[in-house]
Amino acid sequence: MAMMAVAFPILPGKTEAWKRFASELTGPRKAEFEASRAKAHVREQTFHQVTPMGDLVIVTLTGEDPARSFGEMSHANDAFTHWFVEQVKELHGVDVAAPLVGPPSTLVIDSGEGGRPR
Repeated sequence: MAMMAVAFPILPGKTEAWKRFASELTGPRKAEFEASRAKAHVREQTFHQVTPMGDLVIVTLTGEDPARSFGEMSHANDAFTHWFVEQVKELHGVDVAAPLVGPPSTLVIDSGEGGRPR
């Protein structure tokens, strides 16, 4: 399995709205969210990180080809995806349906599976 990580800043003043968005994804829209990720053959895990420079969301995607899955998820033509993409624009100022600007994140340190050397 491969992993991809992406960090998105939460726009100033949007943290509470982001928390409501996350609650939608783990509550009323959980089935749609999970179906979206299953359809793209990827597992998504999202972390909220508070920093002195502002809040961040760190998203990890795990699967056979997470970059391909990211593209599939952000370009799907269904009501859930349209809603999700609009929420991300509103909360992060990022259009995930547009081509990524710059290279993807680069893995620089890996302690090995389970903390054991490979």
